Amino acid sequence: MSIKKDDNKNKVIVGLDMGTTKICAIVGMRNENGKINILGVGRTPSLGGINEGMVVNINKTSEAIKKAIQEAQRSSNVEIGSVYVGIAGKHIHSFTQQYGAFRSDQHSEITAEELEEIRKQMYRINTEPGTQILHVLPQDYIVDGNAADDPIGMPGSRIEINYHIIIGQIIAAENIKRCIQKCDINVEDVVVEPIASAKSVLTEEELMAGVAILDIGGGTSDLAIFHEGRIRHTAVIPIGGQRITKDICEAFAVMEKYGESMKVRYGDAHPYSIQSNEVIVIPGINGRQPKQVSLKNLSLVINARLIELFKQIDIEIKQSGYANKLTAGIVLTGGGAEMKNIGPVLEFITGHAVKIGYPNQHLAKGAVAEAKSPIFATGTGLVIFGMDKEVPVNNNSQQTSNPYNKTKSNMGDGRGFFNKMKGFGGSLIDYLKNDDDNDDFQKG
Repeated sequence: MSIKKDDNKNKVIVGLDMGTTKICAIVGMRNENGKINILGVGRTPSLGGINEGMVVNINKTSEAIKKAIQEAQRSSNVEIGSVYVGIAGKHIHSFTQQYGAFRSDQHSEITAEELEEIRKQMYRINTEPGTQILHVLPQDYIVDGNAADDPIGMPGSRIEINYHIIIGQIIAAENIKRCIQKCDINVEDVVVEPIASAKSVLTEEELMAGVAILDIGGGTSDLAIFHEGRIRHTAVIPIGGQRITKDICEAFAVMEKYGESMKVRYGDAHPYSIQSNEVIVIPGINGRQPKQVSLKNLSLVINARLIELFKQIDIEIKQSGYANKLTAGIVLTGGGAEMKNIGPVLEFITGHAVKIGYPNQHLAKGAVAEAKSPIFATGTGLVIFGMDKEVPVNNNSQQTSNPYNKTKSNMGDGRGFFNKMKGFGGSLIDYLKNDDDNDDFQKG
């Protein structure tokens, strides 16, 4: 689909998911029904430039980004000039901060502009040296000592607000921006990945009821907890699919490409569902004898690492104080969500109902099939995040941004579907091919 330069009714948004194992660029545009049309997808290995969500090699990462962007441009027939990019890693932390102040006119109504100005002030609070605030997200409002679900329009002499504040290392965000800018691409915003993933797979009903989203990526696993429509807790665990692959390689003395293929093709999180006599045959290196690996033993290795991860997730959920308020349970997404029987294992460890989260609920019919996989939940969520800021639902006709323009466009008011959810809003910048695997081994 070609987007003409003078077609001002169409605003193209690009989400860039920079993972430990893959770089993914997703190109999308909102249709007249508020759904997202996925115009194209570009995907390439990370080339070793990212580890546990953090850039460790600028040049390798930039090269991978360039390849993903070029593929996305070819598949969408759209020139990409800017992106919304995700950030993750063990450096991401969160805390709650309270604001309270008397208002100059207790008879005047509280306005959205007043609340936004207060929120912006929170970016000025002191954090640990070397860190910066990435998101300031309102949780609770109190007006003159009374809880208020939405204080806009209320008079009052004093307002108090509890904020969920997410911080990360300055160098981590700067390295991400530098890699993208080396590709002659602008960064519209940097978004913490669990927030992006939540936008793509959670419903309004789940957000209100109480839900945890767990996105298992290559290098990290990202957790976010929501209740009554607001974000309550976030955490990043430095364990992902890549760690499982390394465990397989060490346990069976195989090369990384075989370990990854074993995990993807034959991995099962539940070892007791496998017959003990099932094996796979892996070719030997440079003429050496092939080796047999028991599928049950493979599953035992995978299960051990997943149990370690899920126990940490269970601790995070309990420490959040919302363990008994997750009526909608846990939504599992990311590449790790495709592991066979992973849901039942997570459910057994945490005691919460688990379902797999797919990003198709916000996608238009006929969207690129690839984009409907849990692997692309973050990338799709980044597109939705950008749409909510720049292209409000049912307001497309008012857009005058040029999708080809490589300068930052004017932001809309950001009142899209998920911005109506109380836990989303505002971030830092507001304030200031996957190769086909060869069939190298077979099941015996």
